[in-house]
Formats: sequence, C-alpha cells, structure tokens
Amino acid sequence: MTKTRAVLWPVAALVLQGIAACTALPVIVPDMTPSRVPLQLDSARGPLSHARSVQIVDRLNAGSVPTHIFDRHLALEQSVSDSPLLAGNRVRLLQDGPITYRAMLASIESARDHIHMETYVLEDDEVGRRFAAALMARQAEGVQVSLIYDSVGALYTPAAFLQGLRDSGVRVLEFNPVNPLTAKAGWSVNQRDHRKLLIVDGRTAFLGGINISSVYAGGSFGKASRPRADGSLPWRDTDLQLDGPVVAEFQKLFLETWRKQRGPPMAERDYFPRLLPQGNEVVRALGSSPDDADSPIYRTLLSAINSAETEVLLTNAYFVPDAQLMAALTDAAARGVDVRLVLPGRTDSALVFHAGRAAYDALLRGGVRLFERRDALMHAKTALVDGVWSTVGSTNLDWRSFLHNDEVNAVVLGSEFGDRMRRVFEDDVARSSEITLARWRDRGLAERVKEAFSRLWQYWL
Repeated sequence: MTKTRAVLWPVAALVLQGIAACTALPVIVPDMTPSRVPLQLDSARGPLSHARSVQIVDRLNAGSVPTHIFDRHLALEQSVSDSPLLAGNRVRLLQDGPITYRAMLASIESARDHIHMETYVLEDDEVGRRFAAALMARQAEGVQVSLIYDSVGALYTPAAFLQGLRDSGVRVLEFNPVNPLTAKAGWSVNQRDHRKLLIVDGRTAFLGGINISSVYAGGSFGKASRPRADGSLPWRDTDLQLDGPVVAEFQKLFLETWRKQRGPPMAERDYFPRLLPQGNEVVRALGSSPDDADSPIYRTLLSAINSAETEVLLTNAYFVPDAQLMAALTDAAARGVDVRLVLPGRTDSALVFHAGRAAYDALLRGGVRLFERRDALMHAKTALVDGVWSTVGSTNLDWRSFLHNDEVNAVVLGSEFGDRMRRVFEDDVARSSEITLARWRDRGLAERVKEAFSRLWQYWL
C-alpha cells in the first residue's frame, strides 16, 4: 500500500463510521487435538494414496525439528481449511521489487495462452508503464490478458493509462468502483481488493505484498537499502513464485473474483491445463473475502500460533492486532515459545503505525520481542511457525485485512522452505532495532497521544 492509504483512509473513516456495519472479528477456537481424518494430500492427478501421502510427509519431516511438531501442524492444517494441501510444487522465495519484477516480467514475456493479473495499486510510473507495455505486447501476440485493479488502490492512476490497456485488447476490470454509479456487483466502499496475484498460462503464479509501483524499484539490502536521491526509503517486501498443481487453486480465486465483480465473459482459453509435479513442496492456497463467514487466513494463522511449540516469527507491514491475536502471541510466549515480530520503524500510514504501537506495551510485558526496521519501509507479510509452517501473501495483521479486504496467501509446509524463511527473517532482525520494555516506557507524551488517538480507528485501518 502506498500514499493512497495514508491520504484516503483517515477521511474515509469519518464517513464509514456512520454507514459501516461494525462487525467483529470471528472468535476462532481451533481444535487442538490430532486430526482423526486419514492423511490425504492431493497432486496434479488428484488425491494421493494414503501410503504416498505418508511417504511425502516422512520426507518433509526430515528436518531439524522433532517429528511430532510437523505432524501437529499438518493435522491442524487439515482441519482448518477446505482448500486442498497440494504436493509437487516448486516455490521460489522472492525479495524486493527488482528481483520480483524481473521474474514476473520474464514470465509474462513467456506467456503463450493467457495472463491473469490482480493488484491493489497500479501506478502510471516507470514500473507501471513497463508492466503495461509487457501486457499489451503479449495481447498483441494473441495472448489474452485480463486485469483486475482496485478502485481505491488506483485512485490516482490516470484514466488514460487504463484506457490504453483497454484499447489494446486487455480486459480491464475495476474492483468495487468508488463511484457507486459504475458498480456492477453491489457497492461497499469499505470492501477492497488487496490481493497481488499474477497467473501465467495457468501454470505459474506470483503472490505476496508487492504492488505495481516504482516505490519498489530499489532493493532493501546492502547499499541498496540507503535512502534514494529524493530522500525516500527503499521498500522491503516478499513474494513467492509457484509452479505446480497449487496454481490451479489460485486460478480459481482469480476467476471467482472476476465472476463476483461481473466482469465480461472470459475468452475461451486453457485456464486449467494439466499440471505436472514441478518440485517437492506441499502448498495450500488461501483466499479470503468479506463475503466469507470468517477469514480462512485469519483462522489458519491463529491456529498455527496457538499450536506453536518452539518459535513464531512474524514480519508485517501494517500491524493493528485484535484481542485474539494479542492473546495468541502472549500465550505462546508464556509457553516458552520464541515469539518475535519485525515491524516498520518508518511507514507510509501514520494512523496504522501508531495504532499498532499502542499494542507494544502489552506485547512486551507478555514476553514478545519486537524489532523495528528503519533503513527500509517494511511492507512484507510473512510468518514462520516452528520452522515447518510458513505463509507469505498480501494479508496484514490488521482489522482491514481480516474484515474488509479480499486477500490471498500461500501456506507452505516443510522444514526446507522454513529454513529459507528463517534466513530472511534473521537478516531483517539484524537490520532492525529491538524495542525493549524499558525503552518503550520512556517514550514521550506526544507519542502516547498519537497511539491513543490512532487506536480509536483500528476497525477501519
């Protein structure tokens, strides 16, 4: 999220206070007993046999943690979501804009059948124009391109930029238009599409926190982490590139959003090609929407934290925790779990920043360790639990993500990918400053006033 959020939401909140239904986050009571359902993983060709599922799990168990920890998370993961656990995927961990954009653009250029793209922010800047040119070039070669952008996220994107895409043949769909007269699927200004999803030929998917914007043009490691010429900080983010059977699940999420927003009929294309195994990762696709009874991502994350035995490592951009998440984190710390959070030390949304900091005192008293990264603008949304349960996606740890937004995450099970996630987390910790309880209680009155005021708006943040 960029300057749009900082400028718009404080104003929008004043309006929404009178018109929004103040629903609460659902109470999540996960079943902590081992699942009695026989172990069942899916593959490119359908459900695997129980024996083959056990064989894959035995390989995933061959890590540095006791076997029962992985079994516990696998049992919980089976019980908290209807989305299938799919084996045979290759998962590439991508950090920051330059690397991620190169991978995305290379995949776009390789497209032969169709491209589906869903984004919150789509800016008419250097990066936005590069993507627009790449998409229009593929459209000109007969590849059908379909694009969903959020109306608020692209509030300042010139109409001419979007019209240029349409004129080239790209199918462009505005999610929940701010102007109610142009809405096709009902109207709720508070419901936003915060997903970042790119699917190429139904075979490769990209997802995470990165929007299409030049704020990501610089990296956040080494010399690249220094402020740019204009004084702005580089943005730090994390995405995934996925190849394999799980891509079909992300394809379903995109097509369902297109259908619910009443987009034009999709062209006849091979949206669900036969997907052969590409790697060894077990992955679950998770999408959430305000239309759901509760957020599958919220439910799954709380279940993972509540079952943690050794560690909970969270990196998040917009942190405004509700009471259940606060309790899950402090309860885990009380059990002796290493609970650490890397959060922004600088931000593009002052209300969110200070509302989140209002929770610091209780978290620190509860044994949670907090780190703030100040040399880059932290925008990643990741979690690692017990070294075997990982998630990366668009979901922030705030009320907006869990109640008001369409979001998308991937859950990856296994210690090999967990080791990669831990290395990234520890690098962020090394570049951050720890907030201790004594240091925090020494902050000034002005900061305390900002926190108290900002916390009043947590429902909309």
